[in-house]
Amino acid sequence: MAIVPFMVLAYTEGLHGKWMFSEIRAVFSRRYLLQNTALEVFMANRTSVMFNFPDQATVKKVVYSLPRVGVGTSYGLPQARRISLATPRQLYKSSNMTQRWQRREISNFEYLMFLNTIAGRTYNDLNQYPVFPWVLTNYDSEELDLTLPGNFRDLSKPIGALNPKRAVFYAERYETWEDDQSPPYHYNTHYSTATSTLSWLVRIEPFTTFFLNANDGKFDHPNRTFSSVARSWRTSQRDTSDVKELIPEFYYLPEMFVNSNGYNLGVREDEVVVNDVDLPPWAKKPEDFVRINRMALESEFVSCQLHQWIDLIFGYKQRGPEAVRALNVFHYLTYEGSVNLDSITDPVLREAMEAQIQNFGQTPSQLLIEPHPPRSSAMHLVRHSSLRNILDLSIDQIK
Repeated sequence: MAIVPFMVLAYTEGLHGKWMFSEIRAVFSRRYLLQNTALEVFMANRTSVMFNFPDQATVKKVVYSLPRVGVGTSYGLPQARRISLATPRQLYKSSNMTQRWQRREISNFEYLMFLNTIAGRTYNDLNQYPVFPWVLTNYDSEELDLTLPGNFRDLSKPIGALNPKRAVFYAERYETWEDDQSPPYHYNTHYSTATSTLSWLVRIEPFTTFFLNANDGKFDHPNRTFSSVARSWRTSQRDTSDVKELIPEFYYLPEMFVNSNGYNLGVREDEVVVNDVDLPPWAKKPEDFVRINRMALESEFVSCQLHQWIDLIFGYKQRGPEAVRALNVFHYLTYEGSVNLDSITDPVLREAMEAQIQNFGQTPSQLLIEPHPPRSSAMHLVRHSSLRNILDLSIDQIK
């Protein structure tokens, strides 16, 4: 059993505790280290706690001992224990959230959080943290025009395929694969890992403590520390070992960009002290960046393309031949069903395999195996609404 350092224990209030059954609002099946052995329980006070159990049979017993809350009422699903035990794909098919998103009844942010949640992403597991897309490409201008298509990223391609030269590098790696011990892949790093999440959030607790605990009590080399939004974007387009996407906090948490605790994060090779995150010129303060980035996420350009990014992360281009064609294949240990840890009887070998899974990142559960439907355009909805109003008026006149 792993020993948890004292400084980390300060942020684990729920390690021992009591939770009232009457306070439970949702119960989700979860994976831990790619195994379907965990549960996440959401409470009335908007907190959640995640438990990992020895096996799936125990998970089922626990669910049938808990209230019949399902996964909550907001997804259009019945409050039943079978819903809590449903697979992510079953939850996706049964929910009305996609239709609500298409009709623009919920925002892009809300829909992405829904997909992350049912696909197993959770704030309670750094290896399965919610994943959000980079949506902008312009981090250098004084002003940002959100009506110009050129300021937006092509969401039909994974991060690794946006730069044509780098895309050729990844394609050649896959096509010339010679390692018999592992299936071919385009990327040896993932778009979402515990390390990348901690690097984004290193300036705020509890993530500072978690980062230091994972790195022998030291901050990263100043050149690698997240210190500039523009630099991070450029690196994600040039460095063959960086294909990171974003986390939800980029769209709502300005505090993550401020070194409010005054940590000594070092000095870069260009002799610049690493302190607050450098923002694009079009954002004078962190609140501006978050507000404008959120506006970009909810823009018409992103709304019309977002289904294609969903195909890559949660959908039919996530694995198989379509993933190969889309330059979207990661190390095999990132995928659900790639390994059965219970079949590994050697404890040393099992521990090594668990460490590898944690290191490579974890791909979300695949929610759909056909193209995700696009969002209805705002203009189409306006026309449809106007036509409905005219019809209603005509019916009233006939009456």
